[in-house]
Formats: sequence, structure tokens, C-alpha cells
Amino acid sequence: MSTAQVAVTTKKDWSSDQEVRWCPGCGDYGILLAVQTLMPELGIAPENTVFISGIGCSSRFPYYMNTYGMHSIHGRAPAIATGVAVARPDLDVWVITGDGDGLSIGGNHLIHALRRNVNLNILLFNNRIYGLTKGQFSPTSPVGKVTKSTPMGSIDPPFNPLSVALGAEASFVARTHDLDRHHMIETFRAAHAHQGASFVEIYQNCNVFNDGQFDEVTKKQARDEMMINLVHGEPITFGTDQHRAVAMGVDGQLRLVERADVSADEILIHDEHRHDPSLAFALARLSHDDHSPTPFGVFRNIQRPEYSHAVADQVMAASERKGPGDLGALLRSNGTWSVT
Repeated sequence: MSTAQVAVTTKKDWSSDQEVRWCPGCGDYGILLAVQTLMPELGIAPENTVFISGIGCSSRFPYYMNTYGMHSIHGRAPAIATGVAVARPDLDVWVITGDGDGLSIGGNHLIHALRRNVNLNILLFNNRIYGLTKGQFSPTSPVGKVTKSTPMGSIDPPFNPLSVALGAEASFVARTHDLDRHHMIETFRAAHAHQGASFVEIYQNCNVFNDGQFDEVTKKQARDEMMINLVHGEPITFGTDQHRAVAMGVDGQLRLVERADVSADEILIHDEHRHDPSLAFALARLSHDDHSPTPFGVFRNIQRPEYSHAVADQVMAASERKGPGDLGALLRSNGTWSVT
């Protein structure tokens, strides 16, 4: 990411003149406000920032940011953003996608952007429904979900977005939700500071086609008992007065326990910098449904080689290579196809 000195900006400098056109009450408004509030604090310039989206309600996002951007085609935002990041590694590149756009038609592009560790900030809005096309089930809809395209209930086992990201060896993986602006801002700040591909799942309410999907976890009155706040280097505890905790059994499985029933050294200490992704994966799978405690925060944050710099180094090495080959001449050569 760019670290050059830039002029001081305000939220207004990052907000476009376009009318925001989401359904009243949509969770996207809260996410947009969090991003627009954060950007002036990052010490970057709007003209050095790019927002790229695919197709879906969330993908209107670039219209509302006073930056460069592209509302691209369905599922291809990570591929297009990869091209931008590789060609211009000095830019801050953000990808806005949804559970349908990013995990269905775009699943292949998403996992390879994460695998390559391209310097992108990927925000995945997860409302577990197709909102733009009026309420069909998505790759994250739970089994049994009744929608316009599954009138008898979905029989598809859903993706866990964090499990997908961790399975693709993403170097930064986090989860936040649209009802806590401070938590979103701090999560997005950490994602931006990361060098490499950062993936943030956002629980986002679609109040028209899937209203209240996350209420039993994210509503204010439920948070103390249902949200597990992950803080690096600290014991994983939660609940009113922190009376519950996460512990690892002798079989390696994570369990939710009462703190009074275990010793202090049995409580799991969160380590987001652990290179082995297995513990982060286990935390991502800790919640079994929308009625059980769910972890939020940064699950994994490790350093590994970033793709665009590796590409630039390889191109430079090839350009300076001695021998009969001439990369510059090849790239600037005439066409190689003859049509008769």
C-alpha cells in the first residue's frame, strides 16, 4: 500500500455525489459509512485508491466512493483487481463482493486471488441470499432455507466463507458485522495495514429478502452471550462478566466451556499470527448455526510473499537477463497471427 505523504482528507472527500440507492434499512449503508469514515484516517489519497466490484447489491459500492473504481462483471472483481494491483502496486485496491457474487460464479477467482496473496482488501458482504435478483438462495444460505428458487427448502450444504478463505491459504482473514461501526472500522483498518490479500466477511442484513438472519448473534441485546471477540494474545472469553470461554480438549477439538469449570491454562489464547491455519480454521467452524456463539475479529494475520512484488521482481530479472532472449522486444513485437 502507498505510504507517501498526502493531503489531509475528510469523509466528504471520499464520498461521491451519487445518490445512494439501496433499500431503506439495508445493512450496506452502515458498511459504506464505516469505510468512508475510515479512509481519511489511513493517510492515503482518493486518487490513489481503487474500488472494484462485481454484480449484486453490494457491488454498487464504487459509485458512492469518490475514488477510481469499476463496477465490473459477475464474479470477476478479484481477477480485474489482480490486474490493477499487479500493474500498479502503488495503489490501494479494494474488492467489494457478496456471498453470491464472490462464492458462486466468482468462487474460482476469489480463491486464486487469496492463494496468490495479491495485495487486495476484499470485503465480502454476506446476507445469505441473492438480493439484487429478488430473493433466491445463495452459496451461504442454510439447509432448509425457503426462497423463490427453493420453495421446498434448500438442500445445498452452505459454504463457510472463512473456511473457504483459510483453505485457500489467505494470509489475513477476519469477520465483522454491519451493526457495529467501530468494530467494522477497526477490522477494515487491520485489513488495510496487511501486506497481501486480506479477506473480511461482513454479516450484512438484507431487510427485504432475508431480514433478521443474524439477529440472534449480532443484535445488541444478544451480543454479550453470542459474540466471541477475538483479541490477539488474550484468552478467548465471552458472555456477561466473561463467564464463558473457548478451550481445546485433548482430542484437539474446540469447546465452549464455563470458566468456572476449567483452569486458566485450559482457556485458549488467541494467536492470529500462528502460521499453521488449523486453529484459525477450527475457530471459523466453532459456530454450528445462527443460535450458537460466533467468533468475530481477526482469525489469521500472517506474512508471506506478496504476488505483485514477486511478479515485478521476475519481470525485472527477465529484462536484465543475458542471452538471446529479449523480453522487451517480445512484449513490443508485432502480431504473431496471419489471417488469409
